[in-house]
Amino acid sequence: MTGQGTDKRTPYRIVIVGGGTAGWMAAALLSRLLPQQAYAITLIESDEIGTVGVGEATIPQLQLLNAVLGIDEDEFLRATQGSYKLGIEFVGWGTAESRYIHAFGNTGHAIGQTPFHHFWLRGQRLGETASLDAYCLNAAAAYADKFARGAAAQSKMLGGLVHAFHFDAGLYAQFLRRRAEPQGVCRVEGRITHAERDGETGDVAAVVLADGTRHAAELFVDCSGFRGLLIEEALATGYEDWTHWLPCDRALAVPSARLPDITPYTRSTAKRAGWQWRIPLQGRTGNGHVYCSAAIGDDEAASLLLSGLDGAPLADPRMLRFTTGRRKNFWNRNVVALGLAAGFMEPLESTSIHLVQSAIERVLKYLPNGPIRAADVAAYNAETIFEWERVRDFIVLHYHANARPEPFWRECAAMAVPDSLAAKLELFRANGRIVRAGEELFSEPGWLQVMVGQGVVPAGYHPLADGPSDADLRDYLALVRQTVAKHVAGMPDHAAFLAQHCRSG
Repeated sequence: MTGQGTDKRTPYRIVIVGGGTAGWMAAALLSRLLPQQAYAITLIESDEIGTVGVGEATIPQLQLLNAVLGIDEDEFLRATQGSYKLGIEFVGWGTAESRYIHAFGNTGHAIGQTPFHHFWLRGQRLGETASLDAYCLNAAAAYADKFARGAAAQSKMLGGLVHAFHFDAGLYAQFLRRRAEPQGVCRVEGRITHAERDGETGDVAAVVLADGTRHAAELFVDCSGFRGLLIEEALATGYEDWTHWLPCDRALAVPSARLPDITPYTRSTAKRAGWQWRIPLQGRTGNGHVYCSAAIGDDEAASLLLSGLDGAPLADPRMLRFTTGRRKNFWNRNVVALGLAAGFMEPLESTSIHLVQSAIERVLKYLPNGPIRAADVAAYNAETIFEWERVRDFIVLHYHANARPEPFWRECAAMAVPDSLAAKLELFRANGRIVRAGEELFSEPGWLQVMVGQGVVPAGYHPLADGPSDADLRDYLALVRQTVAKHVAGMPDHAAFLAQHCRSG
């Protein structure tokens, strides 16, 4: 694999193939952090080719990217018709009647080194019936349609609200483009017909447009969507199929009229052979139905989607076909794949945009200094594969830990899950322990809320939770609940907060 130095006389050329959210995130972040005199960044996209905007909900890590880019939060939300997100509500995922929320932030407050949920588990045996939601500031605020940030969102005991965003992904890409181009990114309009490869090294040497224009580079970032123009069509990297764990293979998306109350959380509702999302924005509500085509027909899936809307549809449902899984390598030779070119992960836990963000951060971490070295590429792939597989496990958990009666769900409950997930479930079922491995994305509170929410019950709890007397434990649990309720009561309404600070035109 060959590359080029980064001296000032010969800029290191990076070509981003494709725009959309992934392409413009890469362009904005790379151009912000790399010196213009040493790097020439080009983004090639075609107005003829549409983009897939399934990632309209995010997780809190996007705040870090916005901070690096110097983005004002109110300006960002106004430009993208955005709203705040405190978590994801799951309806019907355990049993058909169950409801819980995977909320960001902390649940309760640890005593010493013993996590709070062990005391909550003991309390359940004493007849304390309050759910985990009552001990989580984010969950309580979400269900009360409240939101605050800054000092008003902070609690000494509970740590404060942790937020992410809902927004229009198409508008977000435009917003990032307006920042990237003044930072030196050269946008080229055109349709790429094919890639040229170096006859000696096998690297991609250049991409060729329909008008014959040729764009060469030392490093290519493939954001060409499912097509994988470089990572797959040119380099035949290969794909690891995960449909034996995640059998849904289609999605229908449709916008609907905005809700009068803009709830500060995403909703995921389990259906007969899949699930439906609801993402409230300022100007509309985003909806979709992810489903398994072997278990339900397209017409019935569309009917279920439309019948489950909170407002009038604003368009006809749009079909998306996919195979859940990942490229066997995310970086191959001198090509790095981002977004849908890298693979497809269901948007169940709003990880699509984050996986792009973390990949760009990793590209910067392993950016070549001269020739591309095999050791750097191997390290990049190992870290990315680990991240994707642990996110996969978290999503598989939702499908596997269910008690729904439909054949689709019974098959999911009976399937053999990845060994890494099986070990995590076994550990929790024993004594309520949750161990976060390495730098996996989801932390202990997230795993706790989903496992408990879907009926995974530990046989025991940590013995140190037996330290307080019964009366002291009850008093402590009551104190946490009261602290949560009092703090949330003082917060403003979410819709009113948006109207005051970041109303979209």
